[in-house]
Amino acid sequence: MLKYILILLILVIIAGAVRAQDSIRQASKHKHFPYKSQIFPVALVAVGTAAMWKGNREVNRWIPKTGTTADDYLQYVPMLGLYAANLAGVKAQNSVWTQTKYLALSQLLCAATVQTLKYTVREQRPNQGAHNSYPSGHTSVAFVGATVMYHEFKNTNKLVAYSGFVVATAVGILRQTNQRHWVSDVLAGAGIGVLSTNLIYYFEPLKNWQIFPKSDKISILPYYDGKSTGLSLSVVLNGAKL
Repeated sequence: MLKYILILLILVIIAGAVRAQDSIRQASKHKHFPYKSQIFPVALVAVGTAAMWKGNREVNRWIPKTGTTADDYLQYVPMLGLYAANLAGVKAQNSVWTQTKYLALSQLLCAATVQTLKYTVREQRPNQGAHNSYPSGHTSVAFVGATVMYHEFKNTNKLVAYSGFVVATAVGILRQTNQRHWVSDVLAGAGIGVLSTNLIYYFEPLKNWQIFPKSDKISILPYYDGKSTGLSLSVVLNGAKL
């Protein structure tokens, strides 16, 4: 019972902090916090938490069993998709550098939340393994990447914007079929991933932090040549591109 009380307290504290920060921003005439957009991820966390009381084992009986390790790699596909879309020339909301900042901050916030819950709740995994099942880290990583893609491309390319969620959902399903997580873990992990990213995109921390000078003569883009990945630097000097 203690672990459920702790979960509810954490959710209440988060909700209170968000509402308090929103009041401050409104008083300062900042943008309004999109509460409606948080209904779905909050519902995922709530349903996932409730499933720990009843539902996990019932759902688990109907899930086919697999032994693939694909989910270990698929969790990163939405993040790679973000940079692939940039390389393909899909117009994004922010620069590649700002995208990278928000992606990293979202993952950090999400990881802190997930790891705190894992070692507070201590739910045992379906395969009778470690007591760190709730919530799913793989699923949360995938949904952070998917949500960043959504925020960046929702106004320019709906197909690209939503594509990450397809992969992230597949990761969540595989975590269950591989008996690494209960349905409650996956739902909560997805919700935390989406919420963490939404908060970063709302508050926009380090928005003005730049490590590269702002200039149309300098551009930095990620690249992939089929064998390796990296960053390409383009510099224009006196009209000649180097």
